[in-house]
Amino acid sequence: MSNIVQDFGSLISKLNELTFSILLAGYKTFPPSWSKRGKKNLYHSLWFITKGTGDIVINGKKCKLSPGKLVVFTPGMTCDNKTNSSESLEFYFIRFTHAGAFEKKEQWHFINPEEISFPLQGVYTIKNSPGVAFLLEKIISLSKRRGAVIAFKKKILFQELLLMFIQDFHTQTISKDTKQVIEETIDYISHHYQRTITLTDLAKMAGLSNSHYSRLFKKYTGYSPIEYLTHLRIDLAKELLAHSDIRIKEVSQSVGYEDELYFSRIFKKFVGVSPTQFSNENKMANQ
Repeated sequence: MSNIVQDFGSLISKLNELTFSILLAGYKTFPPSWSKRGKKNLYHSLWFITKGTGDIVINGKKCKLSPGKLVVFTPGMTCDNKTNSSESLEFYFIRFTHAGAFEKKEQWHFINPEEISFPLQGVYTIKNSPGVAFLLEKIISLSKRRGAVIAFKKKILFQELLLMFIQDFHTQTISKDTKQVIEETIDYISHHYQRTITLTDLAKMAGLSNSHYSRLFKKYTGYSPIEYLTHLRIDLAKELLAHSDIRIKEVSQSVGYEDELYFSRIFKKFVGVSPTQFSNENKMANQ
């Protein structure tokens, strides 16, 4: 059976902490009745099936291969592959490597490839096959060329491809109605963050119970509703502190916090430094 992705927030967060390099990309065909047993993968790679059928056994788990299936291989994974006796199996493939590189609380963190795992593995179903195939064709086309600009384009396209996978998984598990009500409350938060906004207010707007709304919101965004609101307020506060001369109290009130001391505590918790220190450091950098 195919994997079903449920925790989109966690998946996106993990992917967002990675940087990638494409090693190989192309299109391959396995003939009818082709098989290979006990293959141990040495690299991270993915296949996207376009034609034909077959079977794959990954670490003892059997899955059917057919058009629209995405297979993500990780190093050390043991696989048996077999095509149908009457038709060939055709697929796009990409071999890639990754490492951890992300910023948190004004500090950069770097993690070696062998110390950080890729958050997808196994077989998945993709509904937007034309969109995925279009991006893969562009990556393969660029792989026939060389240069720093080409490498940069390939990296961007690969990230777009991963994002397309995530969006596809998302649409398979979240209904159109759910997406609409969550988007409406996100839009409300974006335009009314200066006001007092509670979970109850947002859940009532969505026509759902607090707990049900909170679960759906986190599944959709990766944050609880109040975490989302807080992150938005802090990001806006950082912008004001870095590019204006208004006082901390005015910044606090403009992003929805009447209590300046509470705002300062929240800001330091999320950013790692106080609003005053952040303002001073960024104003000096701008000068």
